[in-house]
Amino acid sequence: MSELQINTTQNVKIMFNAAGAGERLLAFIIDMAIKIGYMLVLNWTVGAFDNMDQWSQIGINTVLSFPVMFYTLVLESLLEGQTIGKRVMKIRVVKIDGYQASLSDYVVRWFFRIVDIYILGIGFFVMMFNKKTQRLGDMAAGTAVIGLKDSVNINHTILEDLRDDYQPSYPNVIRLSDNDARIIKETFTVAKASKDYQTLIKLRSKIIEVVGIKSMKHKTDMEFIDVILKDYNFYTQDM
Repeated sequence: MSELQINTTQNVKIMFNAAGAGERLLAFIIDMAIKIGYMLVLNWTVGAFDNMDQWSQIGINTVLSFPVMFYTLVLESLLEGQTIGKRVMKIRVVKIDGYQASLSDYVVRWFFRIVDIYILGIGFFVMMFNKKTQRLGDMAAGTAVIGLKDSVNINHTILEDLRDDYQPSYPNVIRLSDNDARIIKETFTVAKASKDYQTLIKLRSKIIEVVGIKSMKHKTDMEFIDVILKDYNFYTQDM
């Protein structure tokens, strides 16, 4: 499994594991099996419309086939980049720039399936020879598919272990979103481990700008960012 470099909103590079072509193929097969199962059930029940005229039957069959046509688009939009097959395989669609993929991104990926899979069928071969395991639809939408199989603990989430008597320092942290806090923690963890002080300075400056902090109460960037994450958890844990 190759590594995928994602540039976050703080202009910091974070490494993820790109989903392999084999994993994506298995997810596709699972999704295709679900679609085929639906079509088989549809064929068994379509006899109820035999007494209708031909155009009525065509119209009903077209409407009933919508779940197959829009299966991937609808599920990826509702499940934040996953279909049932992707969820089983523990992989997810993400934006290369660190943002969560939008509906328009999913539409572009879905539209390019016509070329990637159903017309030319070259999507799988493109993924095999692409460093980020992207098919043409991913390239057009600026997305990639990452693996989620790494073991997860509190250090890999936005959660922080707070003492019962913890007192927050920066109430304005409620201006952050969960996604902001996640990116801050990922960036902070990587920069701290590699002693990347330039990144820590940039991250501290960005937090001060977004949160609107007038005066920093802590001497070091590491201490400040650590407190920001703890404060965010303190104010949002009961929401």
